[in-house]
Amino acid sequence: MGSAIAKSLSNGNYRLLLFGNQQEKVKQLITEIKSVNPSSDVESMGCPFDASWEADIIIPAVQYEVESDVAKKIREVATQKIVVSISNPLNIDHNGSGAVKSAAEELQNHLPDSKVVKAFNTVFARDFLQPVIDEKQLDVFIAGDDEESLNIVSELVDEAGFNPIIAGGLATSRILENMTALLIQLNLRYNYNWIGGWKVLHN
Repeated sequence: MGSAIAKSLSNGNYRLLLFGNQQEKVKQLITEIKSVNPSSDVESMGCPFDASWEADIIIPAVQYEVESDVAKKIREVATQKIVVSISNPLNIDHNGSGAVKSAAEELQNHLPDSKVVKAFNTVFARDFLQPVIDEKQLDVFIAGDDEESLNIVSELVDEAGFNPIIAGGLATSRILENMTALLIQLNLRYNYNWIGGWKVLHN
């Protein structure tokens, strides 16, 4: 997901600061981005603290199980910054977690002085290569309690090629994370080949 998001945003007017535990893979990703868009402003950072220090928007593209550890590392430098939660707390059967709070709400608890927004969790990584399916642009649902942050993240979603829909406050992320669990179950049953997503159709 981290690679997919970075690639999709590299064509926009953003400076991308990338960190990963495997720096060789990060450098390879930068090479791939530059080969497609030589003018993209993207660089590798040595640690999550430094990357978060310079960033205005932080996207921890990690699994739910390690999100709290990342939060501890960046808490000091994430004050008043937008932090986008993309993770889903899934059990071994990928059919939900039974948790009372969502991963996004837990992240907000770990980062009380940050503006946590839920986004990108209801799409698969492969959808970034094909955000339009059957001539319909996939929706990405966004949840958060700060209106300005919601609008900024909506711009990111649009830049990534998806249709942004603000679904509600951060508590709404509980529904969004369960929607992902359902999408995974449908993918496993009907073999969507990990290309699929949600679309709201209306008059």
